[in-house]
Amino acid sequence: MDKEKRTEIGTLGEFGLIDQINKQVQLKQASSLKGIGDDAAVLGPSDKLRVVTTDMLLEGVHFDLSYTPLKHLGFKAIAVNVSDVAAMNAIPTQVTVSLGLSNRFSVEAVEELYEGINLAANHYNLDLVGGDTTSSRAGLIIAVTAIGEVGEEEISYRSGARQNDIVCATGDLGGAFVGLQVLEREKQVFLSDPKMQPQLDKYPYITGRQLRPDARMDIIHELRELKVVPTSMMDISDGLASELFHICKASGVGVAIYEDKLPIDKQTYDTALEFNLDPITCVLNGGEDYELLFTINQKDFKLLEKHPDIHFIGHVTAAGDGKVLVTKSGSAVPLKAQGWQHF
Repeated sequence: MDKEKRTEIGTLGEFGLIDQINKQVQLKQASSLKGIGDDAAVLGPSDKLRVVTTDMLLEGVHFDLSYTPLKHLGFKAIAVNVSDVAAMNAIPTQVTVSLGLSNRFSVEAVEELYEGINLAANHYNLDLVGGDTTSSRAGLIIAVTAIGEVGEEEISYRSGARQNDIVCATGDLGGAFVGLQVLEREKQVFLSDPKMQPQLDKYPYITGRQLRPDARMDIIHELRELKVVPTSMMDISDGLASELFHICKASGVGVAIYEDKLPIDKQTYDTALEFNLDPITCVLNGGEDYELLFTINQKDFKLLEKHPDIHFIGHVTAAGDGKVLVTKSGSAVPLKAQGWQHF
């Protein structure tokens, strides 16, 4: 068997590595006047508002390379930042990517990571315009900054929800969290017996939700076409309940959501039970779904009511009414935000 090729990063040096990365980069946005290769990127003027978001992914905290393919990780690093741009009802235009690399990583490994990054850049029609590379003593570190544009009349903040607005969620929830449970279980099985092959064929959807999430830019473009501007919006990265708390706090409102309206995929539901987890708890508190949570004025309901991937899960109430989950039996239970804790 041929030995897998491994080129040490030191043989190229920082600028050689940057040149290698830049070979696959093509600028598409008219506002990207200068990308990789100078001391700074240059972006052209715009008549729209610019939104900027930054996210870091740390090995051992946000991802585990024992079951995360580098190509998927590169795609995910871009997707989670694009999701934050989408959460402002904006369109992404540029990203920068910075890497901290230990000597475990070869040039080929970096190229595999950037294969995923470039796939995501093409998928979301944005430009990779810069970044940085440095050595790391703590494994792989990925820092991404994303830039987007949005008209002043189209932007959505967390603070715009008003009483009687309808609460909407896209896609289905809880899948990424349950998928992570599967991946962690199979990792432990492998560690105890390296001859065992991971049993993942039964769980393609939920493991995919964890390893390669897709930011919901499709929904943003559809809202544009329908001329629907959400009164408030967030992406669901830390768990539905946690994001509802953020919107309620910023908007000075309460919320009621309904258990029987919460979207959950059958594979998520069945696998949660397999792990002795409550599926609804997974929906409320599982993170990394990167779906959109937003509120709309009631007048816009007719425009969205037949959309197959937008679910109407509740309504905005007065702040004094609190934040509640209405169970299938009709009881109002106080919501608890138990999603991802960053510290």
